[in-house]
Amino acid sequence: MNNIKNVAIVDDHLLFRKGLTSLFQFFVGYRVTLEASNGKEFIQKLESTNIPDVVLLDISMPEMDGFETASWLQHHHPTVKVLALSTMESEMAIIRMIRQGAKGYVLKDADPEELKRALEEVIHFGYFFNDLITHRVMKALTGNLNDSERSVESLSPREIEFLKHACSEMTYGEIADLMCVSPRTVEGYRNSLCEKLGLKTRTGLAIYAIKNGFVPV
Repeated sequence: MNNIKNVAIVDDHLLFRKGLTSLFQFFVGYRVTLEASNGKEFIQKLESTNIPDVVLLDISMPEMDGFETASWLQHHHPTVKVLALSTMESEMAIIRMIRQGAKGYVLKDADPEELKRALEEVIHFGYFFNDLITHRVMKALTGNLNDSERSVESLSPREIEFLKHACSEMTYGEIADLMCVSPRTVEGYRNSLCEKLGLKTRTGLAIYAIKNGFVPV
């Protein structure tokens, strides 16, 4: 019984929440100990004797959304693993959730096996990585890249400036305006950084920037 992991489900759709709770009957080693329709209700129900190991957290919810709830957990219960569960596929939503402390991100249309794998990897390895976030990026997050791979000595000041802006919610066009360069130049910064750091997406660049202290979390 000591190996049983407690899970909380925070989602404003009752039918989805109940369906997910029923699914956990087939997940050996896990049990749902808390349900809530939003972050505010979740915090009200949370007790020091009932802190879950993992929170499956929806992003879009009334009163207190997933971003706010993840941030609250990061400050008050940093050992709790947050696994974002959402229909949102945008890079900005992923980046923002990671900055707020989420350790994984699963789409709601994922099959049960992927959800089970996400739970296991978040608990045993600290993060869950799938096609949205590559294995290499997650290695960077957990500090397993060697010094040469993590080196920022080859990055120009303008590339570093772009790297910081990549963590924001600005579009590439807005970043170009802010940096007083053309959109094509911004694309050049992105491509150069991806090549130097061995990354493929803006999400990967943002996670690298957060991990290596270019932007505060």
